[in-house]
Amino acid sequence: MKLNVLGLTDETERVYTALVGLPQCTASELAETCGLTAATVGRLLSALVRDGLATRAAGRPPRFSATVPDVAVAALIDVQQHRLDEARSVVHRLMETYREAARITHPEMAVELLTDRDDISSAVARLTADARREVRAFDRPPYVDRPGMHLDVQIERQRSGVIHRVIYSQEAVAWPGRMNSDIGPSIRAGEKARVRPELPLKLVISDNQVAIIPFSLAAGGQSAAYLIHQSPMLVALESLFEGEWERAVALSEGGPTAGGDPTQPDDDTRCLLELLASGLTDAAIARSQGWSERTTQRRIHRLMQQLGASTRFQASLTAARRGWL
Repeated sequence: MKLNVLGLTDETERVYTALVGLPQCTASELAETCGLTAATVGRLLSALVRDGLATRAAGRPPRFSATVPDVAVAALIDVQQHRLDEARSVVHRLMETYREAARITHPEMAVELLTDRDDISSAVARLTADARREVRAFDRPPYVDRPGMHLDVQIERQRSGVIHRVIYSQEAVAWPGRMNSDIGPSIRAGEKARVRPELPLKLVISDNQVAIIPFSLAAGGQSAAYLIHQSPMLVALESLFEGEWERAVALSEGGPTAGGDPTQPDDDTRCLLELLASGLTDAAIARSQGWSERTTQRRIHRLMQQLGASTRFQASLTAARRGWL
């Protein structure tokens, strides 16, 4: 039988299935169809009525009809799904307790393997929430959570004095809408941001206590991750971050200048300069800003004319000398 996963016994499913095809029947009629005693069918019908799978019409003898199957069975599925979700939450809490106990029992255990997306998302959130001095991160696709999903939490942590240093890959900066909706607001709230053409991996380091990296950067690799505690491995990851930080190009907020100085670029121009300095292609800039490639090329050409530059490098250099970057 198929509905026993929803808590129905084989006899209950047999009675309900027969009732679907015999509306307004009595318990005796249904018993004859199902090959069960009238007493057994009467008991099962009462249970079906109680669970919302059948209705009882007044009269003697009472007559029964099945509730619309897609409504009734869907309700049972929702109940079971709720129970499964509760059980899954309990398992996650138990796993947290298990890992903490293992860390206490085996303090030499430097690396934990996380194999559940919810566990990975929770671990990243915990790392950033528990930091007291600094969060360092490599930001590059693919993502477990939607980029910018935890922006409010990060801004609150920055305002409390926790430094955030983030290196973005060019692909991350070019992610549609991120500069305006995520990266820019983070920088305006105090994030120190830089960009590299490529990053070797995704990384979050909380203070100098713990870090998390993906199991792999291949497709599906973000569904598993390593949680790394204080150890030579953590020291190596910190050194990797600092080395990439030294080679990265700074990103500024690209926001309005104080006092509306007419000699300073507007928001779009400043953002365009940041993206050009980051080495993004015309196509990547267009995707990031939601412009067409033709519009992007026109804006770049107009900006280079304004700066008196014949190359992108000259444009970036001139903008930096003017204090636009």
